[in-house]
Amino acid sequence: PSSPARDAGLVVRRYGDAGPRVAVLHGGPGAPGSVASLAEALADPCQVLEPLQRRSGDTPLTVAQHVEDLTAVVTEPLHLVGWSWGAMLALSFTVAHPEVVRSLALVGCGTYDTDAREQYDQAMKARLDADDRAVLKTLTDQIEASGDAGNEALLTERGRLWNQLLSVDLIKHDRNEFPEDPEGRRQTWDDVLRLQQEDVEPAAFTSIRVPVAMFHGTDDPHPGHATYATLRQHIPQVTYQQFSRCGHVPWLERHARDDFLRALHQWIETNERNQN
Repeated sequence: PSSPARDAGLVVRRYGDAGPRVAVLHGGPGAPGSVASLAEALADPCQVLEPLQRRSGDTPLTVAQHVEDLTAVVTEPLHLVGWSWGAMLALSFTVAHPEVVRSLALVGCGTYDTDAREQYDQAMKARLDADDRAVLKTLTDQIEASGDAGNEALLTERGRLWNQLLSVDLIKHDRNEFPEDPEGRRQTWDDVLRLQQEDVEPAAFTSIRVPVAMFHGTDDPHPGHATYATLRQHIPQVTYQQFSRCGHVPWLERHARDDFLRALHQWIETNERNQN
């Protein structure tokens, strides 16, 4: 990527210098840099922005704050690709700023109701054997004992184990030179749940008119079909494409990477042509 630049306080990395404009939103919340390899994969033939979302600090982290931060980055029409929590942020941003969004690609989108979250919890419990539970508990205890900021190496190791559990057959672990932000995750996710409990989201998505597609692995513990059914009530134009033998990180999944990237490129290129 090009050297990171700072847009209104956000660090933004840029990839590619020609083709459709795309912004890729990372997951977590609080996992900056987690879509770096996806941004790189889209850079030929796209111009890609990878904004690293605001970390916890003096400013309370809410969905509205993350949306406001993105307005300084997304200043001209482009295609939004959001992964996991980033897919949810992409939807919230499109409600607030439809004029700068050409299309939405939701990769491994997060959940919008308690039933879907229960499905996710049950799927993860089924994947955790006794050894996994013991390792995760040890890592979590060590992170909590290391203080508010946690320990970067421990956070990275826990993230690697978690990604392994979310996946089928990773080609590699994504490189991520930025530490996780557990407090940023907590603050943001609390606000996500508040918006759902107050029936603000996903009801607000009825205003979305741009093309929307979900891309989901068949073995992703996040229940794609359930989330699709929920979103379709508010976004009738949403489509759903699934990839077999694929978990939560399709661009790094051995059995799905090529098909997923081909489908995502085609989605961006088709919508670019249709709107020019």
